[in-house]
Amino acid sequence: MSDAMQETGAVLEARKAYNETLRIKADQTRATWFPITIMILLIALPLLQFTGNYNYLLHMVLLTASYVALASSWNILGGFAGYISLGHNVFFCIGGYFAGMLVARYGWSGIALAPLAGLVAALFGYVIGLITLRVRGPSFIISSIALVMIARLLFDHWKFVGGANGVTLPPTELSVQWAKLPYYYAMLFIAAFTVWCSYKIKHSKFGLGLRALSKDEIKAEAAGIDTRFYKVTAFALSAFFVGMVGAVWGEYLTYIRPSIFLVILIAAYMVLMCILGGKGTIAGPVIGAILLTAFNEFFVATMGASELNILGTGVIMAVCLMFFPHGIVGSLARKGRLPRILNWD
Repeated sequence: MSDAMQETGAVLEARKAYNETLRIKADQTRATWFPITIMILLIALPLLQFTGNYNYLLHMVLLTASYVALASSWNILGGFAGYISLGHNVFFCIGGYFAGMLVARYGWSGIALAPLAGLVAALFGYVIGLITLRVRGPSFIISSIALVMIARLLFDHWKFVGGANGVTLPPTELSVQWAKLPYYYAMLFIAAFTVWCSYKIKHSKFGLGLRALSKDEIKAEAAGIDTRFYKVTAFALSAFFVGMVGAVWGEYLTYIRPSIFLVILIAAYMVLMCILGGKGTIAGPVIGAILLTAFNEFFVATMGASELNILGTGVIMAVCLMFFPHGIVGSLARKGRLPRILNWD
């Protein structure tokens, strides 16, 4: 073996040892036990129903879990790849209508149909991504908004799915006390699965390519990354989880209609939750979803369901972003002040 080959082998071994040291150091600062503990507590939470009526609490956890899944799935495209989409609620609608129509016509379970609804949404996401991801920046944002408007017109006038009035779904046969339980656990599982997949994607070769793409797409192409494949795949993966949430959410409400899914505020919430918590991080969308849901509920309870509660939430978000310009998790991490319980990356 030549000296050059020996030196190359020594460099590779040194680099491997260094990477292993970094991995061990990261594992020592990463508090993966914290989300697991929270998950265990949330799984046990419905036991409170044996002592009284906690339906409101279960509903709030279910609602928060749905937003955690939506924000974390949006983060795959908007946080990792850097493509800001304001049209992701279209896949929310596709998942809800696909499962909802089968529930209404054949009595199937929307929860059981959730993975299939996610695949259908992912298929649409892949096709739509092939078209819309030809542009970038503001042009892509505008095209995503146009997607919502086109979908709203289509579903409002599509008589097969009830048009603007939508379709009523059969209610569950469970008692009022336990009616929320299947949807509670389903949404909790989807949220946990989405966050886990988001973590796996970020720490994969695919995730590394997405982050390179978000930094500089031209340089990423020059480095040999198939940016078109990466973008479209990220779009489809992101749509998959959103479609799953839509399937469960539609059956939980017992009706589906365009005004539930195809409002720009839902897509805006996905973006705002990631920005508030820190897009591109794992814990960021989760923290953002919890805080924004809590802000909304607090201001609705104190100010009523009017424009004032939206104003209150907006003011709180503006103040937060003044002190945390990269989101709460992102800004604290940059300053080296991120608590260990929020370090899931």
